[in-house]
Amino acid sequence: MTDTTQDPAPTARREGRLADPSVELRTDPRLHPRLRAALAAFGLDGHAAAAPIGRGAPAEQVAEFVGQSHAAFEGLYAALPWEWPDETRADVTHRTETVHAPEGHDIPLHVFRPAGVEGPLPCTVYVHGGGMTILDADNRVHRQWSEDLAATGMVVVTVGFRNAWTDQRLNPFPAGLEDCSTALDWIHGHRAELGITKLVLQGESGGANLVLATALKAKREGWLDRIDGVYAMVPYISGGYGWDRDRKLRELPSLVENDGHYLDCGMMDVLVAVYDPTGENAENPLCWPYFATEADVEGMPPHVVTVNELDPLRDEGIAYFRTLQRAGVPVVGRVNLGLTHAADMSFRQAVVEAYKAVVRDIHGFAADL
Repeated sequence: MTDTTQDPAPTARREGRLADPSVELRTDPRLHPRLRAALAAFGLDGHAAAAPIGRGAPAEQVAEFVGQSHAAFEGLYAALPWEWPDETRADVTHRTETVHAPEGHDIPLHVFRPAGVEGPLPCTVYVHGGGMTILDADNRVHRQWSEDLAATGMVVVTVGFRNAWTDQRLNPFPAGLEDCSTALDWIHGHRAELGITKLVLQGESGGANLVLATALKAKREGWLDRIDGVYAMVPYISGGYGWDRDRKLRELPSLVENDGHYLDCGMMDVLVAVYDPTGENAENPLCWPYFATEADVEGMPPHVVTVNELDPLRDEGIAYFRTLQRAGVPVVGRVNLGLTHAADMSFRQAVVEAYKAVVRDIHGFAADL
């Protein structure tokens, strides 16, 4: 007999691990076939490896595991097949600006622009994913993403914010958020020099957390007029990856349905422990925007929130969309079927149609503001 007492919607159709706890990506019929093949090539079509430690492990063990995770994802991003058949690369210029932060460190900004295009252009401020904790701003995937966005006719500024983990030191919340705010302040003050008009914040996963949190911070501090729009992809915003099963099913059932599909909740919970080590910000919207209220987001500029069907994070993005919608914020929400977490920007070759579609959509969103 199947126990449905903990299912938040027992009459709804069950998918993924809610239908069969043993399901893996390779056996989930919803998965895009080309994405399945691409994941299989790297041994990622099974259940994602569980973290060997929990958030309560000694700090040095946590730091070692997070460093290993950083290296593993950087290695994957470097090895992914990337080019499209018969692709002609667009001519995009790239330079680096350095912003001196009040705390005394430097924030690199990678500025991309279509070569030979005159006149002011809309600007996308891109904040990369990695749970606010891992991955480099200037790696192969993030650089290609920035170039492809710029090729549509935009200026793209990729922010090299402080990750919560580095091999030199830890930089927990709010370090990354403060860097994004400082970068945005510099970009706003150099609009004429950069040749930009409208300014859109865009990020995926942890980057989506930071762009949503930056907008929330801007509203609190009175500088929201600097932001013309926000485009948040597969947002990592609840911090709830270590919640008990009952709470996950009650609030965010995709954390159970899709756990282990490319991302493991236990691994994400270790990242949470690095970003907010004491847990004192567990329901602070600037740390975890999932907890933002309608009052927090009222009056925000237009937003787009996209989520992917086979992503453990799917439901927290939908929840944020609902909060924006209830508050009267102009917002569009999209569910990309058949895709795992951030596949539509990281698996460029495998899901080319989805990748091109989201690049077009970000440009269209910025251009129409």
